[in-house]
Amino acid sequence: MSCLALSLQPTNGSDILLQTREWFPPARALVALSAFRQTRLAFASGKHQLAEDGDTSLGDDPLAASSGQVIVGVESRYRIVYRLVNSIYVLGITTVDDDCVNNVFECISIVNQAVSVVVTACRGVDVTPEKLSRKYSEIYMALDIVLRGVSNIRLAAMLATLHGESIAKMVHSAIHTENKIRGADNWSNVEIHAVEHEAGLEAFSNARFELPPETLEAGDEVAATLNITGPATSELEQQQKTEEDPVEKDPFAASDALNKPEELVGGFKKDKKAQPDDLTKALAGLEVTTLPPAAATDSTHIGVEGFEGNYGGIEFGQDGSTLPEDFEGLNQAWGGGLDASEFVGPKKVPKTQGLGGLELLQTSAPPTTTAATGGATPLEDLLVKKTEMKGPQMYISEEISAEFRESVLARVGLLGVVYLKTLPPKASDDKETEFSFRIEGTSCVKRFVIQSSRVSSLGNGIFHVRTAPSDEPMPILKYSLQPRLTPLPLRVRLTQRHSGTLLSIMIQYVSNPDLPAPLNDVTFVVKLPVDPTLLQCSPKAILNRSEKELKWHIKEIPLRGNPGKLRARMPVDESSEEVADEEIEVVGYVKFSAQGTKSLSGITLRPASDGGTDFYEVDHRYESGVYMCN
Repeated sequence: MSCLALSLQPTNGSDILLQTREWFPPARALVALSAFRQTRLAFASGKHQLAEDGDTSLGDDPLAASSGQVIVGVESRYRIVYRLVNSIYVLGITTVDDDCVNNVFECISIVNQAVSVVVTACRGVDVTPEKLSRKYSEIYMALDIVLRGVSNIRLAAMLATLHGESIAKMVHSAIHTENKIRGADNWSNVEIHAVEHEAGLEAFSNARFELPPETLEAGDEVAATLNITGPATSELEQQQKTEEDPVEKDPFAASDALNKPEELVGGFKKDKKAQPDDLTKALAGLEVTTLPPAAATDSTHIGVEGFEGNYGGIEFGQDGSTLPEDFEGLNQAWGGGLDASEFVGPKKVPKTQGLGGLELLQTSAPPTTTAATGGATPLEDLLVKKTEMKGPQMYISEEISAEFRESVLARVGLLGVVYLKTLPPKASDDKETEFSFRIEGTSCVKRFVIQSSRVSSLGNGIFHVRTAPSDEPMPILKYSLQPRLTPLPLRVRLTQRHSGTLLSIMIQYVSNPDLPAPLNDVTFVVKLPVDPTLLQCSPKAILNRSEKELKWHIKEIPLRGNPGKLRARMPVDESSEEVADEEIEVVGYVKFSAQGTKSLSGITLRPASDGGTDFYEVDHRYESGVYMCN
């Protein structure tokens, strides 16, 4: 995104002018300008305190340079490009895009053009608020054009007409200025030529050309002299044809063929010229199927016991077989296109006993299995109960992160995602899933973000979903909670004591009694400063020496009970390099996850209308993100 707003801010006093784009709210621009002023004043006061006595040649404002840029804001961050002209800051506001360098240079170019407008309006670099107020209207309109993008040619024309002419002429006449300077014609002068060209094309496309009769007769005479392929007919036959044509024939009259005598051999006309002299020419057009080689017609005799017979080959004149059928049989797997059952008897060949009685193991009959009526039930169906989806399913997945410094909560954050699982494409016949739902319990929400390609907001906490079916759950809505209203599933406290060469660590934890269900399978991980040579733990823990981690696994933390304790003690050598350079710091992490009918934040999903079953709400889940204590 390019420059969002332009502003004129004096070093002392309120802002003189603010010009923003249509989609950028002026309230946000005022917030960015206020943050710039606070940043400038903060830097000025800080430098004033550090400046030496009598050295005031550089001033006490670190932003007093001729130009530069600074990033302001905490949650909504903006990049402000500034230039100082006398006592007026010319500011350009844009977004913080670290990946896009063109954004910064484009904003700098717009700020430079705005400086040119301000200097021209004040007739020099002596820019003061009083001079700006005299040409406020011209400067306002000129900065509006500069903010939307203007070329250097048009900017020069605007600056030339800034004094002594009307604002309307400065704004509207500059549109054709670039064309005039580049030598191009105005459209009003060229339009008449375009109209004439279109009229000529239309007249030419509708024109019809007819040849005179003299030209047609001359063409017929030339065509008659060139027609030499047709047979020559006598004038009498032509006259007879012209006389017979006008006579109307009776459609129900008898055919003339009844009066003609029967002709047998005489009916065949012999054309000596049509008969070829060489018979090879007459046989050249005939196609004869080539026979396979002689070796392909021989069959192969197989003498293996149980498979005796002739395989393959071609035998003509047997059982009405044809050449294509026999030839195609050579490509079959059994050679000759025959079934293997024709060469194997229906009974098995008896085997002689000669393996020391081992073959008797196969003589016993297999055990008979009695199946229940209605067919046997697969083992998978007996162990796993398959649940089929009746409709779209929705659930909430939340991730909570927190940091405890001893017993004080330093920071906390919760990120929630609403997932939608549609019917599979095969089950829904690729039909789109469309319904509306309502979200309740949003008093603690700080910010909502929806996926506009699938979800639209209808107001009052009601949303409408329309999406194509998918096999995987898709996120449709994300939200974050206010820190002071974020529920904590677990409070943790880490204390450590280093006396002499002995380091003692203790973690205390207690569950939130308002949780819908107790936490199960909770893991506590402590990052140790060194690899311990001796270690005492209560209760027992798992030590990972490569990662220097100590891990406890708690099966269940009751909702209402005494705080739990995890303790460890280890010797630490202060002369080691890992401990001597810095203080000993122990950090603990907690990992947990839970699933139930209620979400951790208390947010619920409901149909848009009472009693509706547009979707099914399945179990919600939450897990720990970065849950640490130090």
